[in-house]
Amino acid sequence: MKEKPIGIFDSGVGGLTVYREVKRACPADDIVYFGDTGRFPYGVRSPRVIVQYSRQILRFLLSFAVKFVVVACNSASAMALKTIAPECPVPIVGVIKPVAGAAAAATRNKKIGVIGTEGTIASGSYTEAIRSINPELEVVGQACPLFVALAEEGYIDRPATRLIVADYLQPLKKAGVDTLVLGCTHYPILKKPLCEEMGEGVCIIDSAVSTAAEVKRMLMENGSYRDEDRKGVHRFYVSDTPGKFARVGELFLGRPIGTVIQIDISQYGEDPS
Repeated sequence: MKEKPIGIFDSGVGGLTVYREVKRACPADDIVYFGDTGRFPYGVRSPRVIVQYSRQILRFLLSFAVKFVVVACNSASAMALKTIAPECPVPIVGVIKPVAGAAAAATRNKKIGVIGTEGTIASGSYTEAIRSINPELEVVGQACPLFVALAEEGYIDRPATRLIVADYLQPLKKAGVDTLVLGCTHYPILKKPLCEEMGEGVCIIDSAVSTAAEVKRMLMENGSYRDEDRKGVHRFYVSDTPGKFARVGELFLGRPIGTVIQIDISQYGEDPS
């Protein structure tokens, strides 16, 4: 069981922030990553469609006999995980529950801000998860749709980026949150301007770090954590042309990503009509 790979999937390239942290937490493990670049973004799609996409990808990952599945996509975690988890024969975790726990533990004034795509914020998934831990916590959500494009274009330290960051975060600062959840896998790329805008007194919760810690904990708990002295073998698959994924992936990881293989995801189930 230990020798089997970990499967990770996302709606595109953003999940590479989760992949990077899982790689650090589980360096000996092999990883199979799938980015659904042909159907990105998920945030504008209905829950029914996201469930169907997630089922297809789950079947693809299970074809590699993975021992664990990580749903790195916030939209899929919010709208599909509850449906596909009972159908998954191996442990599966999304990004929302681990992040909610970290945010609830970090806040001092019981005011937590959550930034994410319009779909993730509209779903109320983070509010539900955080308040299930402590009903007294106040959660303030803010959709930041432009952040994905800024991250993918490498606009990290530009004046325009800082203006957009300031505008999006103003309601959260006004609300007095002392903890900020980065509720989209792209957002850790913008952590520097986000931290600078919120100030030193605000704790930033990186979904990638929290999720990777939960993956390691669960693998160790069920005895499938691979603790050998080896470097894991990592494979990357996408549903559309690999070029942009490889280019943006290099930006996200700070190194060339290597071979990226395009596959026909529709062969793993019918696309929703």
